[in-house]
Amino acid sequence: MLLINYYLSKKDLNGMTKITKEEVKKVAHLARLELNENEINNHAEQLEKILDYIRQLEKIDTDDIPCTTRAIEVINAFRKDEKKNSDINEELLELGPSREDKYFKVPKIINE
Repeated sequence: MLLINYYLSKKDLNGMTKITKEEVKKVAHLARLELNENEINNHAEQLEKILDYIRQLEKIDTDDIPCTTRAIEVINAFRKDEKKNSDINEELLELGPSREDKYFKVPKIINE
């Protein structure tokens, strides 16, 4: 992500050169990651694909599109809070591993 953030901070992604192995090694060193040569090549390729995708997205005209925080609108479905009496105490107590009268029995955690 450090490398992507570095490239995204540049104004012109279209003029950027490919991500080099040296850049991947430098960022890996800064992130305290040990990468072998195969991993370095793999990360460089993957990061380049991400940047290519970002370059494609930058071509889309979004001037008349309002800013959003989500791709799909989320609407809360609220219901009125209502107090309801229930007679399932006995059933709930039976679900626990151990009980004493009308309470769950748990191991003692305080030393006296």
